[in-house]
Amino acid sequence: MSVPQLSLLVLVLVLRALDATLALGCPAGCRCYSLTVECGSMGLKEFPQNIPPITQTIFLQDNAIGQVRWRDLSRLASLRYLYLQHNGLSALEPGAFRSQGQLLELALNGNRIHLVTPDVFMGLAHLRVLYLASNQITRLQDFTFRGLQRLQELHLQENSVEVLGEEALAGLGSLALLDLSRNNLHTLSQASLRPLVSLQVLRVTGNPWRCDCALHWLRSWIDGEGQRLLSSADRRLVCAEPPRLSHLSLVEVPRNSLVCIPPAVRLQPRRRSLRPGESLRVSCQASGYPQPQVTWRKATQDRARATPQGLTQEVAPDPEATAPAAADGQGESERFGPDMGSGMLFLSNVTEAHAGLYECEAWNAGGVARVTFHLHVNVSPSSSSGSSAASPSSPWRPWLQSSHPALMDVSREPLYALGSMDFNALGTATQTAIAAGIALLALTALLLVAMIYSRHRQRQKGQQEESVLYVNDYSDGPTTFAQLEEYRDERGHEMYVLNRDRPVLPPPQQGVLPPAESPQHRAPRPMSRMAGEGEESVPTMDVETEELFLSQSLLFDKQIAYEIHC
Repeated sequence: MSVPQLSLLVLVLVLRALDATLALGCPAGCRCYSLTVECGSMGLKEFPQNIPPITQTIFLQDNAIGQVRWRDLSRLASLRYLYLQHNGLSALEPGAFRSQGQLLELALNGNRIHLVTPDVFMGLAHLRVLYLASNQITRLQDFTFRGLQRLQELHLQENSVEVLGEEALAGLGSLALLDLSRNNLHTLSQASLRPLVSLQVLRVTGNPWRCDCALHWLRSWIDGEGQRLLSSADRRLVCAEPPRLSHLSLVEVPRNSLVCIPPAVRLQPRRRSLRPGESLRVSCQASGYPQPQVTWRKATQDRARATPQGLTQEVAPDPEATAPAAADGQGESERFGPDMGSGMLFLSNVTEAHAGLYECEAWNAGGVARVTFHLHVNVSPSSSSGSSAASPSSPWRPWLQSSHPALMDVSREPLYALGSMDFNALGTATQTAIAAGIALLALTALLLVAMIYSRHRQRQKGQQEESVLYVNDYSDGPTTFAQLEEYRDERGHEMYVLNRDRPVLPPPQQGVLPPAESPQHRAPRPMSRMAGEGEESVPTMDVETEELFLSQSLLFDKQIAYEIHC
């Protein structure tokens, strides 16, 4: 037997031995041959066990395997080809393929994968072809394919990719074919394709392209370098928006029609004052074309003004929001998730650490706009005694400053009484309503005072006009209107006169007194009318009246004369 024949015989024996080994370790129901294990269309729900370590090719397509874990592949270091298409895969454990340093082709198409991270493909340094078509991927983040420096084909067609990060394809210097057709891409940045120095084929048809200023470069690139990368169909990128350019090919659109509207930001209110434990919700609304992305960050004093697109349009800052920005512990700004159109800043259970300046940033292909928001956190006193101790006007303040300086250096912020509210933090409508209410209350109070004063004046005048006169002569009791006669002077004023200055009787003879009448026989006599009203005259009296006055003169040492006007 010749040497070639002997070598052939040895090779056949080795192959038969390998087949026998595979047959002994072949999973139940699978077919194993020539370092290949075929378990397709078997309804498997988990990765099969007992696969021989020397296996180089595994077919597991059309099963129901829901996830791939590192322990499923840890013993298969010799694997070259792995086909897991159409399995309903939704989860790939980070580092699941780190033992497959020799893997050349990986098929994951036709599954339910929606998120792809750089950790998933860790260890695939020799991978040549990666199939990720017909999944549910919506976003490719930066450095997603880091470590796949020998990858030559990347199939991403028939997904829902809307955003392709500028560094998503970084590290793919050997990539020759990129298929992004039939996705949901609206735009494509030139920076995204810059790392693909070996690219030979680019497929981008079937995307709803937004023909605006962001595709200026793509239109020029198609006419130049893109001629060798794009097929004739791919060169006719069809615009989906704006409506006036719909159904037109990008190369047919005039360059001056590819326009953008820079973002404009509206933020109300621009400042708020809260107490610890309260919640904050502020909406930052942005408009422009294309629709801007919005994000919040807590500003720091030395934060660099980096912009996503280069062009920056600063919104005029709030003149009252001039407090220094609060820096966090790491010296970097605290960022919040991006949003489209309306970004919501929500903080629950605020503390003093949340106080400071926040910045809402909106950007699109036309530029960047920013607006600041100032959050002030009031530190309310826990009790009235604590408030009086820390008050600037408190008599104990000098003693506290000298003996307990630590107690006085708690906060430099103004203290507000419990339940107080910053009037400037209210909305314009609320402020107007409060001012109108105060003015109405003041007007009501003025009207009430005027009404009370008017009634008081009327009562005084009525008392003067309707007063009743009673004359007491200190002898027979009060004199009533039945005993008095009405007199009027030349001005029409009523007068009741009792004059005792004149002598009522001639001086009596010595030792003779007129007889006194008993009180029961005294009848009240009306005074005679004065002779001629308005003229000086002497009233005349009859004898009975004179006797009445005589008896009064005997009772009192001094006669009383008075005149009362009503």
